[in-house]
Amino acid sequence: MTKLPEHWPILAGIAAAALIGLDMSEGVDAAPALAASALVYFGAAALRKPSAVWPLFFGSVVVIFATELLGGGGVDPTWVILALAVPFLAYGLPQGRRSPDTPPPYGGWSYHLIAMAAFGTAAAVALGVTETVGAYVVAGGLLAHAVWDAYHYRINKVVTRSLAEFCLVLDTIVAAVIVTVTVTD
Repeated sequence: MTKLPEHWPILAGIAAAALIGLDMSEGVDAAPALAASALVYFGAAALRKPSAVWPLFFGSVVVIFATELLGGGGVDPTWVILALAVPFLAYGLPQGRRSPDTPPPYGGWSYHLIAMAAFGTAAAVALGVTETVGAYVVAGGLLAHAVWDAYHYRINKVVTRSLAEFCLVLDTIVAAVIVTVTVTD
């Protein structure tokens, strides 16, 4: 059996960013990716299972593509992804309140709740402003999420290190693509 390179998430992040970039006509097109990046971390924190991140990531990709493919009745995939945060909120909030000092890797529920609210709000705001402003909001949100990724990569808690590394590369490249697409329009 062939062994994956040590930093395969970097290669996967580059490939995923290329796919997103090829499909992007406006920077605000990546708003669902910003919402999904927050949802993956939020879901893992709510479930208290770092191993849930990859299924959550692939599930969010399916939701985004399915919403776009089916037309979503005019609903942007960002709204669907944000709606999916509600069950995680309902599940995680009582547990987070019951055990605010839960030892790592599950502690810090309130930080993940705040992060979901912040990144989710940025994705939603991006949909309600001009395309140029929305593009910069999404790019800024993705860069902020890249910092969140780097932090989680370093502490190796809440999410798997492979997902944090993948997401760091993906978020950074997509943010750069958004700025490039927006500046050249």
